[in-house]
Amino acid sequence: MQSIEIKGLTHSYKGGKTALRNVDLEIGSGMFGLLGPNGAGKTTLIRILATLLKPTEGRITIDGLDLQHQRKKVRLLTGYLPQEFSSFPRLSAWEFLDYIACLKGIRPRQKRMSLIEKILEDVGLFEARDRKAGHLSGGMKRRLGIAQTLIGDPRIMIVDEPTVGLDPEERVRFRNLLSDLSRQDKTIILSTHIVGDISSTCSRIALLDLGRVIFDGTPADLASAARGKVWRADVDALDLDAIKTKYPVISAVPSVRGYEIRVVANRYDEGPADSVEPNLEDAYIYFMRLHAAAAAPPDAFVPSEERSPL
Repeated sequence: MQSIEIKGLTHSYKGGKTALRNVDLEIGSGMFGLLGPNGAGKTTLIRILATLLKPTEGRITIDGLDLQHQRKKVRLLTGYLPQEFSSFPRLSAWEFLDYIACLKGIRPRQKRMSLIEKILEDVGLFEARDRKAGHLSGGMKRRLGIAQTLIGDPRIMIVDEPTVGLDPEERVRFRNLLSDLSRQDKTIILSTHIVGDISSTCSRIALLDLGRVIFDGTPADLASAARGKVWRADVDALDLDAIKTKYPVISAVPSVRGYEIRVVANRYDEGPADSVEPNLEDAYIYFMRLHAAAAAPPDAFVPSEERSPL
């Protein structure tokens, strides 16, 4: 079983902006979800795990290997799919994978071809193996990205925001692919700000905000933390805008009386409301908007674009 132990991990960029603050995590086999808004520190963490950044402080061991001092050995265990994955558009899918296999020193050619055929089958691209990479759909390009991480049979796969820009059908297909791979005695770390990407695939999740871990546990535990904090109410259309300024409104569905709304709040004081069972999205909003509503530290790393929990 793979084991990743992260102790006291802190990372600061030039200028004093801190992206990670004393992060402690233990990650085993299976699918692990890393969830949080833009600017939470997710990409910094996974770039450190992928040996692309060196942490300012802290220690990481992967299967007993010290990441700081045994980086080459760690790289042999790890496959990484960045959010901005790019291939060579004029190469076919199998030519691109053959190129990656050559870079990884896989010989002879017959062995490479056999390996590439199996990987193309595993990711559902065998029928498109001769298609130029530049002509693949967005979902197919993401699957090609997963295929290149599988070359060398890494025991740990790190995937950053893999479903951004995909249509719903491709998103489901991609999540199912990762779930299937996680059952092959691999550790797959899925970093995302999309709650749906982890709700049905990850056995454990960590919620990051402003560089800190504010939750670490199972999806069921996260959802239960918001029990008694989710409300359903019927409101007039004229009152909806005012309610949105006071409460995080998860959904607003037109109804006979105006709107049926779903709200996350410690209590709802705008009229009659029923407490309802929370789902993972409700719990995420609860943690981000209410439970973790403390002011950002002065040196927190927040990107120039507006931070949003969705």
